[in-house]
Amino acid sequence: MKLFSLTLFLCIGFWGTPKESNTEIPPVSPEMERFSVQLEAIKATIAKNNAYNAKIAFFVDMKIKSGKNRFFIYDLENNKIIEEGLVANGSGSETTVRGELKFSNEPNSKCTSLGQYAIGKAYRGMFGKSYRLLGLNESNSNAEKRAIVLHPYSAVPEEEQDYYIYNSQGCPMVSEAFFKKLEKIIDSSKSKIVLSIYY
Repeated sequence: MKLFSLTLFLCIGFWGTPKESNTEIPPVSPEMERFSVQLEAIKATIAKNNAYNAKIAFFVDMKIKSGKNRFFIYDLENNKIIEEGLVANGSGSETTVRGELKFSNEPNSKCTSLGQYAIGKAYRGMFGKSYRLLGLNESNSNAEKRAIVLHPYSAVPEEEQDYYIYNSQGCPMVSEAFFKKLEKIIDSSKSKIVLSIYY
């Protein structure tokens, strides 16, 4: 999904246009519909807990194939996407149908878990600097037990491509270049940023 099309939807399609306007509203794609639901859900989570960042949130749409940008950095104050990048899904999430995924919260499943996460403290691991993830829902409550973290990996490309990218062991794994963008935002935030992974 291109940054422009989703931002246009959020500025026009989601809130609508004035009745007197003759501007034609662009059709709402399934990607946009999924995003709008997750946006409202994440706003509700943030509103209930002032420990969460109310200015920035992260979104991952696992319905978009892995060779396309599906990790979105979203400006909640100005209602726009400010960055987007590739992100891997867990190898255990692959099915016999290419592009269709399954999800699990079970240890050793190597699956991606859906739900909202609070991005926790950084640490140094086998992939270098990484961020611990705390699952906020029943669907991802085992994130810490499973060592599901946000981390970079050199095999994840920086640019979109037509084929699928390398799988992770269940972690949201991004390119080294995109991780640096995330790192800058996370480290400068005084409150925890919420990440929503959905399908």
